[in-house]
Amino acid sequence: MALFSARDITRTYGSGATALTVLKGVCLAAEAGEMTGIIGASGSGKTTLLQILGTLDAPSGGEIYFRDKPLLSRSARELARFRNESIGFIFQFHHLLPDFTALENVMIPGLIAGKTRKEMTGPARELLDQVELSHRGHHRVGELSGGEQQRAALARALIMKPELLLADEPTGNLDSRAGNLVFDLLHNLCRERKLCAIMVTHNTSLAERMDHCLTLKDGILE
Repeated sequence: MALFSARDITRTYGSGATALTVLKGVCLAAEAGEMTGIIGASGSGKTTLLQILGTLDAPSGGEIYFRDKPLLSRSARELARFRNESIGFIFQFHHLLPDFTALENVMIPGLIAGKTRKEMTGPARELLDQVELSHRGHHRVGELSGGEQQRAALARALIMKPELLLADEPTGNLDSRAGNLVFDLLHNLCRERKLCAIMVTHNTSLAERMDHCLTLKDGILE
């Protein structure tokens, strides 16, 4: 039994003669402790698929399963709680809050979940240390380099100890050195924490370093 799976996912925009079907019966299964890379041409639907897998968007058809239990029939509130507790998200643009420090940004998912700053400070500092940012924890976002910002975003994605990590082009906005550092940290943390990770990327060399490399083409994942 796969930790996470998607079955017959379709996504169509519009209707009638102008309808555009981006995903055509996509199936995927991912295990704990493994990284799955998804590559494909620009506009092939990679981000759309990742948003559906993360329950940020609803498919036109199909189902998503976590521990063999369907997700899409849950209420919006239940899905929001599931996302906060079980999924870590990393995006190409880090989406850190500029008025807060790196440490505060890492703590935010826990604060949203009702935990106190005192409860979250220790785990946040530990994660910043793991992504080699402990010396930058009290710097605001604008004082961090692009690579440092993305490493802070990685720490934030892991603060709630998710079982599933979804990454959308996390190295796409970085130079090769910073991108490789972020990927190496992501790869090592996935192994250490037994995370089920799915990463959309245009970087085929990074995708080939993952346990599985799938291609999205003409709405089909293969």
